[in-house]
Amino acid sequence: MALNSGSPPGIGPYYENHGYQPENLYGSQPPVAPSVYAVYPARYYPAAVPQYTPRVPTHASTPAVHRQPKAPSGTCSSRTKRLLCLVLVLGAILVGVALAAVLLWKFLENRCAVSGVECGSSGICISPSLWCDGVPHCPSGEDENGCVRLYGPNFILQIYSPQRKSWYPVCQDSWSDSYGRVACADLGYKNSFYSSRRIEDDSGATSFMKLNASAASTDLYKKLYLSDACFSHTVVSLRCIECGVRSPGPQGRIVGGSAAAPGEWPWQVSLHVQGVHICGGSIISPQWIVTAAHCIEQPLNSPRYWMAFAGTLRQSGMFYGDAHRVEKVIAHPNYDSSTKNNDVALFKLQTPLTFNDRVKPVCLPNPGMQLDPKQQCWISGWGATYEKGKTSDLLNAASVPLIERSTCNHKYFYNNLITPAMVCAGFPQGTVDSCQGDSGGPLVTFKNGVWWLIGDTSWGSGCAKAYRPGVYGNVTVFADWIYRQMRANS
Repeated sequence: MALNSGSPPGIGPYYENHGYQPENLYGSQPPVAPSVYAVYPARYYPAAVPQYTPRVPTHASTPAVHRQPKAPSGTCSSRTKRLLCLVLVLGAILVGVALAAVLLWKFLENRCAVSGVECGSSGICISPSLWCDGVPHCPSGEDENGCVRLYGPNFILQIYSPQRKSWYPVCQDSWSDSYGRVACADLGYKNSFYSSRRIEDDSGATSFMKLNASAASTDLYKKLYLSDACFSHTVVSLRCIECGVRSPGPQGRIVGGSAAAPGEWPWQVSLHVQGVHICGGSIISPQWIVTAAHCIEQPLNSPRYWMAFAGTLRQSGMFYGDAHRVEKVIAHPNYDSSTKNNDVALFKLQTPLTFNDRVKPVCLPNPGMQLDPKQQCWISGWGATYEKGKTSDLLNAASVPLIERSTCNHKYFYNNLITPAMVCAGFPQGTVDSCQGDSGGPLVTFKNGVWWLIGDTSWGSGCAKAYRPGVYGNVTVFADWIYRQMRANS
């Protein structure tokens, strides 16, 4: 969190995120070449995108070359030796054929492991990004069946009808928790189910997906049919995970960038490379973390570099805490490194987190949620507490309002650099902002008794400068993509 030191409004340089560096951990470093990102050429008319980009030196070593000694002349000169060589060559060929056969079998068995999902028995594979997009890509339209989502702040379960090409709430009639577990699995919450309850439908729907409990099929979606009547007059509210709950804390602590208390922001994680904090992230399930795509630009696009820490407020305490290895890093396929459009990524952990008072998930925003133009939000992270400063040892948090896109795109602000996949938050006069070290961390809001993940820290010009608010990836736009990745990689 950065606080403006009172400097007059101006155009700041772009800062790189060098990560948390405790005192005396490293010796003095030689001067670094200036950033390739230019300073704005003129006041109030941005020409390029500033950013908080992690840069961590990786230990790349030149592989040793092992030279094989030449075989002495005449190795296969005698008849016996020639026969032995022939046997060895034939054996090697047979072993190679066997290995090739095993690999081919594995490839055929998992032919959709990379592409995503197989279309029934046709053998055609489609990308997870094409699931439930309203356009059938499989020969029989299988990719548009079994499409579920949670709608609005009350988590109303909706299922897509490929026939009518629209979403419909599920009527509570004959519904049970066992069906809720199936729907949660299809959302991407593997082995996760919290509650399924009846609720008045506030979406204005006149048709419903209704369960035919007497149908012989065991497939949930084959039991559902479209109906204009719902006898219970209630629909299903489905919670796959207990998210968006935190330990109560004094609100006054966080306004203006104060230190966070234990359990106040339990979804906040610190993502490390080689023992150094590089980016923040947000827990959305026991194995999944949302962060920014610019955090995993090359050379940091391999999961083996990364470790995740949860439930610890101090960076200095993380050197002794439990680290969670990363199994997969997935950047948004349409991420643009030059504009920072679609700046979102997912980390899948090798082992699930254990939830407690200090480690809990935040809720992904549902379609149909209405936010005020100046919705009050909160940011948190270990970023620098002032411009050009080091990242913080202690987790800080601050309250910032959303800024409407039209205002943020004004020539006095970011001059049309803000896309629909971005949201701005902060104050026109500066004073409170994200800074280097906060990248990937959460922008959250409280609504209907639940904490929602609205954005991930993406970029900004300087820290806490007037007319230069923080810019965040718009998680409301990315929620569908996140669910598809969770489902495809569960």
